[in-house]
Amino acid sequence: MRVLVTGATASVGRRVVDHLLARGGVRVRAATVDPQRAALPEQVEVVHGPLARAPVLQEALQDVDRLYLAPSPATAQRVVTAARRAGVSRVVDLSGELESWWGAVAAAVEAGGVPWTHLWPGDFMENALLWAPQVREHGSVREPWPQAASAPVAMDDVAAVAAALLLGEGHEGRACSLTGPQVLTRREMVAVLGRALGREVPFVQVDREEAIAALAASAGEDAGWYVDTVLAAFAAGGASTTSVVPELLGRPATTFAQWAQQHAGDFGG
Repeated sequence: MRVLVTGATASVGRRVVDHLLARGGVRVRAATVDPQRAALPEQVEVVHGPLARAPVLQEALQDVDRLYLAPSPATAQRVVTAARRAGVSRVVDLSGELESWWGAVAAAVEAGGVPWTHLWPGDFMENALLWAPQVREHGSVREPWPQAASAPVAMDDVAAVAAALLLGEGHEGRACSLTGPQVLTRREMVAVLGRALGREVPFVQVDREEAIAALAASAGEDAGWYVDTVLAAFAAGGASTTSVVPELLGRPATTFAQWAQQHAGDFGG
């Protein structure tokens, strides 16, 4: 079996490559616009270039059985249509609910004529890295809503689920909502991070403008969008957990405490 991983330079896609190789018995092909940055293992077949270019897409899909589709709304329809023509038997895509911005990917996949499984993660634990500059500089986290809550999931768990679905059988037509094992407020997440760092990290409640300024060092121009869209959605409530990660991996999902211990160095720990 040959599996094509698109977006192999991206955080989840690169991890999907590693999890496929760890499972064994599969030939992995990776599509990337930056092979040097992707630093792919020698046994991976590398296709260099954007999939928006027809020759690159044709090369990438040759003799491919299954496809991991990274969330690129601009090219999703084109890639899935080409995958159907190339005889791909399954697509596992990283996307989101149909009403969300990432829903364009899910809709393109469903219309593409190839059996599919959606991966719909909520909040990534890695989004906490947006706090890293202010934690290193000020020792605190500044946001508007201390009680805003989510059930963050580790990117590595998402990638492991993708590999399991690509190499396993069943689950066609299923949208997998992926969460971590706990619903945590922003204040609780900061407290967990502090314990991983071995010191108190205060949560400082600030207004919108101060929060955007605090996040600008890490989020850049997207800081306003992150506050107004992502954090506001968490503040609106409704966070819950699912059992999909342990169900598909046969092990517990990564906790935020475990993730924080692994990434303490990013925060100056």
